[in-house]
Amino acid sequence: MRILIVEDEFTSRKLLTALLSDYGQCDTASDGVECVESFKMALSENMPYDLVCMDIMMPNKDGHQALKDIRTIEQEAGVRSSDEAKVVMITALNDPKTVVKAYYKGGAAAYLPKPIEVESLYAILRDLALIE
Repeated sequence: MRILIVEDEFTSRKLLTALLSDYGQCDTASDGVECVESFKMALSENMPYDLVCMDIMMPNKDGHQALKDIRTIEQEAGVRSSDEAKVVMITALNDPKTVVKAYYKGGAAAYLPKPIEVESLYAILRDLALIE
């Protein structure tokens, strides 16, 4: 599995990498701009990401806009909806509007509140059939 971790906080980025590295190759980006560039490059090299774990509140481009860009890139590349990257939105905001925007408007597969709980993360990945 190829994993892209998008998080502007160094500690959270390192934690997610440590938690996910046993399940696949982890690349990181520190903001939405880097995320979209990395995603586009991986897709063009025919090595798309299976999972994107992305913070919502980031500098330069927030997670909502980066997710929108990712879905546009996939659509333009002819990626079938069943083959789209699974995107887990991560945020400290426990705001229902944020969750609705991520799920229904953005096409996120799941939502994970901070602080990140290991079992919650793994439960999401099991629900998405990415791990057993």
